[in-house]
Amino acid sequence: MKIALFSDIHANLPALEAFFASIDQQKPDAIYCLGDLVGYNVWPNEVTDAIRGRGIPTLAGNYDFGVGRASDDCGCAYKTDEEKANGAVSISYTNQVVGDEQRAYLRTLPSHIRLEFQLNQDRLNLLLVHGSPRRVNEYLFEDREEKSLQRILHDADADILCFGHTHKPYHRILTDGVGEWERYRHAINIGSVGKPKDGDTRGGYVLLHFSEQTSVLVKDSLRVEFVRFDYDVEKAARAVEGSPLPNAFAEALRLAR
Repeated sequence: MKIALFSDIHANLPALEAFFASIDQQKPDAIYCLGDLVGYNVWPNEVTDAIRGRGIPTLAGNYDFGVGRASDDCGCAYKTDEEKANGAVSISYTNQVVGDEQRAYLRTLPSHIRLEFQLNQDRLNLLLVHGSPRRVNEYLFEDREEKSLQRILHDADADILCFGHTHKPYHRILTDGVGEWERYRHAINIGSVGKPKDGDTRGGYVLLHFSEQTSVLVKDSLRVEFVRFDYDVEKAARAVEGSPLPNAFAEALRLAR
């Protein structure tokens, strides 16, 4: 079985269209979206409608949660006063242009999706969230202390935890237990379709490959494939520059930061 996961489109329609072209070639058995459909670009309605139109099960990202409630708080963590000011422009603009139907849809999105597999004698739980199981806007960066990450997965009863929000993809395998009780858990950041921040301007998503041998007891029995795809970055950047949004968002797309 092959499951596709994508996240953090952030109103970037050219990137979403390129993602759909890529995923149609991959032919996964299931597709899930981990949220943040809107914010930072000019196509929140088009992106929302495109994902709805495909019937893709979708989570609420922190930006979706705020816009769904017409809030001026996106739940974002900005590092500087300039970033905070630009962020305020972004959510104000998004709240102005998003349609009533699209806002109502964003408001109804769930906070997580849990899938339970019974592939062998052991159960395998896959938990999909936007930020973390604890908070929609918690950042789980790759350098997080191992015991902290282990505790988050253990408390959430997640053998495989998939999330976005940081826009920086990674896969960490964590050991839980000792001796005959030893098992493996997977923390997977699926990256960003429309606003990557890892220095690679291409959009990204993840394919999870399950087989009848996939088990919590076998370290490498789950295959995690990170897929990158090209899209028209300049079209997305120029759309920002032709709007009331800060030009810094266009530069961030060009530099993937």
